[in-house]
Amino acid sequence: MSKPFFAARMESWINQRLARCALQRGWSDLVVGYTGYGSPTFVRVMARVLLVSETSAGHHPLSSTTLLDRRGWRNFFAPTHPYATVEVQIDGQSFEVVTDRSGYIDTRLPVSGLAPGWHTALLRCGDTDPTPTPIKIIAGDEDWGLVSDIDDTVITTFLPRPLLAAWNTFVLQESARQAVPGMSELYADLMADHPDAPVIYLSTGAWNTAPTLNRFLNHHHFPRGPLLLTDWGPTNSGWFRSGPEHKKTSLRDLALDFPNIKWILIGDDGQHDPALYGEFAEAHPDRVRVIGLRQLSATESVLAHGTTQTLAEIEAVETAVPVVRAPNGYRLLPKLRAALGRR
Repeated sequence: MSKPFFAARMESWINQRLARCALQRGWSDLVVGYTGYGSPTFVRVMARVLLVSETSAGHHPLSSTTLLDRRGWRNFFAPTHPYATVEVQIDGQSFEVVTDRSGYIDTRLPVSGLAPGWHTALLRCGDTDPTPTPIKIIAGDEDWGLVSDIDDTVITTFLPRPLLAAWNTFVLQESARQAVPGMSELYADLMADHPDAPVIYLSTGAWNTAPTLNRFLNHHHFPRGPLLLTDWGPTNSGWFRSGPEHKKTSLRDLALDFPNIKWILIGDDGQHDPALYGEFAEAHPDRVRVIGLRQLSATESVLAHGTTQTLAEIEAVETAVPVVRAPNGYRLLPKLRAALGRR
C-alpha cells in the first residue's frame, strides 16, 4: 500500500506532538459527542477527543457543553488526541473504539435491541467523566426521511462562499446569522405525521462548527437530528477533502443504512445540490420522494459561485423524481405537498 499524501503524514505528526506536549502539561481529555443515529441492528457513533486545561474549560468538571460558550476559533485550534481509546456504552453494551489521526470517531457498532426513538450513549476517554451523546434509533420499517443542506438552505449570511469558513470560525452567536424564512415551518409540516422519522442535516462544513449549528437549529425550532459534517484538512490523497464527494458518500451511506426509506432531499441551487441530488435520484429513483431546491436571489448566486446563473441550470441532471423550486420555505411548502400528493 502506498504511503498517505505527505500533508496527511505531516498533519498526523503535528497532532501527535501537540497531544504529547499537552498531556505532559497535565491537560485532560474532553470527549465531544455528536448526535448519532442507528437502526435495530447498529448505531453510528460520531465524536471527537480534545485535550484541554481545566482553566480553558471555564469550570469544573470539564464538559463538552462548555464549547458552546467558547469563541469559534478556539474550537478550531484546540489540540486533539489522536489514536486515543474511547469506551462507548449504550443500553448496557460496551465497546472500545480508537480515534483517527485528527481525534475523530465515526464508527458503526453492532448494537441490537434498541427501540425506535432517542437514546443516550456514554463516551469516556481515560479517567474523564462520561459524555452523554444522543443517538436517534430509526425503526427498521420506517419509509420516510428528510435530508437537508445547511448553508443557503436553512441559514443565509449574504457572504461570499470563500468567507463562510471564516464566518463560521469566528462568529459564535446564532443571532449573527439569519434563518431562511419559512424553512423551519416547512420541515415541521413535512415531519408532522412522521415524528419518529429521521431528519439529517448534511453539509460540507467542519465538525468544529457543530455546537454553533446545533444551537442555531434549536433556536430557530428546526427538527432535532444528526449533523453530517466533515473534517477539513489533508486526506490520504490530497490537500483538502472534497465537499461534493462528502455529500455523495453520505447519501450513499444513508441509502445503505436505511434501505426502506424514501428520502425528501432539500437543498439550494447555489452549490452542487441540484447535481448531487439529481445523480442520487437517477441512480436510486425508488429511494427519493421529491427534491426541493431553495432558489437563491441574484445577489446570493453571485456570492455563492460568482454568477447569476444558478447551478441548477449549469449542472442540470435529468431525473424522473419530481423537483420543485421556490425562494423560501413558505413558497416551497405547497409545491412539496403537491409533489407528495398531500393537500
